[in-house]
Amino acid sequence: MEADLIITGGTVLPMTPGAAPIPDGAVAVRSGSIVAVGPAAEIASGQRDAEVLDADGGLILPGFVNTHTHLAMTLIRGVAEDLPLKEWLEDHIWPTERALMNADTVALGTRLAAAESLQAGVTCVCDMYFHAQRVIDEVVKAGLRAIVPESLIDLPTPSCPTPEAALACQRDLLERYVNHPLVVPAVAPHSPYMVSAANLVKEAELAEEFGAPLIIHLAETRWEVEKITAEKGVSPVAYLADLGILSERTIAAHCVHVSEADLDLLGEFEVGIASNPVSNLKLASGLAPLPQMLARGLKVAFGTDGAASNNTLDLLRDAQLASLIYKGITGDPTCIPARTVVEMLTIGGARVLGLAEKIGTLEPGKRADIICVALDRPRAVPAYDPFSHLVYAARSADVTHVVVDGRIVVRGRELQTVDVPALLVDVRTATETLRQRIQQ
Repeated sequence: MEADLIITGGTVLPMTPGAAPIPDGAVAVRSGSIVAVGPAAEIASGQRDAEVLDADGGLILPGFVNTHTHLAMTLIRGVAEDLPLKEWLEDHIWPTERALMNADTVALGTRLAAAESLQAGVTCVCDMYFHAQRVIDEVVKAGLRAIVPESLIDLPTPSCPTPEAALACQRDLLERYVNHPLVVPAVAPHSPYMVSAANLVKEAELAEEFGAPLIIHLAETRWEVEKITAEKGVSPVAYLADLGILSERTIAAHCVHVSEADLDLLGEFEVGIASNPVSNLKLASGLAPLPQMLARGLKVAFGTDGAASNNTLDLLRDAQLASLIYKGITGDPTCIPARTVVEMLTIGGARVLGLAEKIGTLEPGKRADIICVALDRPRAVPAYDPFSHLVYAARSADVTHVVVDGRIVVRGRELQTVDVPALLVDVRTATETLRQRIQQ
């Protein structure tokens, strides 16, 4: 076994079922694929030409997977605050997007989001936005793995004047990005309340034709449930099931207001659920029934949502907050154990996105999406249990190295693929112009 990269000098968390941490472990990588995982002495034996990435006594684990976000919305972080979703979206965010989010601003916001995500240990994201080609260009340059759709709404969007134009754009992406090493193209109807039944069916047919993910906001607010139930006679989940929208390739964001019958349907169709606890809390939308979802064995993991409603892309922070909140509201400190939270951040996220055969664990044959988390701060010592440490003590700033598809994209906390100082200058310049336009 010859490797071109060895990540060593730390405790390896393989995240395979039942696997124990490997103290003084290492991961060997060749051509972007993991070829060996085990004790460092065994992995390093006979390796002379491989580059070595030293975890310096920290943790070595799969990269975090953000199952739902809107990358470019970093550029409108903080534009509208302390509002319920419907008012926030319809009166503030959509008008701002129509006025300001052109192809260039989407590219800039995506670059900022990619930098923020990678430095926080997020190696894979599921985006849902506009100007998909510019999004793809930026995530590929940054070295971030991503599911990227062109979003469809039954209104003009910043990139497509009609739903028909969005469908054509989606088809083009699906044809051009087959088997791309980093990008999975997808379709993305916004929600049951913003896309007609006819267009929802067209989206499902397109996803079926290409075997592609279908991303949709679902059961996010009580208002949505009440509207769909009044108009269709069934819940939003049942409505999509009746239309034939739900499948194992569906990625349903939020699923906050769901009944037992809805959970039955989500399980029956093997839907991936992207739970966004911080965004849902901030918009006062509620909290998804995560403990019940986990008890049923549903595919569920964490997403940040966009930085306009979060206001960060710090997935570890969101998972940590969720782990505490559910203990508090259930009165059960065992409802989501620390290891389960780390699984949701890694292999659980991969399952939600349909990427579990490619990423999410450290084992031979998987793509090398790997992060190192430092244990060199006073609050990190002692670290008796690495899972407990990650969920209750670690911070995303402790991420020291990030590897995506075998490429070192963060080394010693420094992003290697984006000129961050220049990026921040560009963002500040652009947002000053945006600020002036918003205030007009």
